[in-house]
Amino acid sequence: MLRHIVFFTARDPKDCDTIYDGLSLLTQSKHANHLEVARNLKSDPIDGMVPDFVVYGEFEDEAQLAAFKADPLYQLSIDRVRHLRDQRVAADFLTG
Repeated sequence: MLRHIVFFTARDPKDCDTIYDGLSLLTQSKHANHLEVARNLKSDPIDGMVPDFVVYGEFEDEAQLAAFKADPLYQLSIDRVRHLRDQRVAADFLTG
């Protein structure tokens, strides 16, 4: 199992709803075993980068993740979000 986690920050807080809606398009993809988009609760007391959003996905393998990224919904999400975000940090790791 491959897990894919991406953290995003908004350039301008007024764009948070638009970013959330754009990221939420990803949940419609049929290529993920499981995919969630959530707003960060920002409850960690340690200083540092605090993301506004988290995208969490589970995939069988790298090929399934590649199919997810090739889905037109993925590009549509990028087109709606990229110009509004400040930072994006992604991590992929294998489990099991």
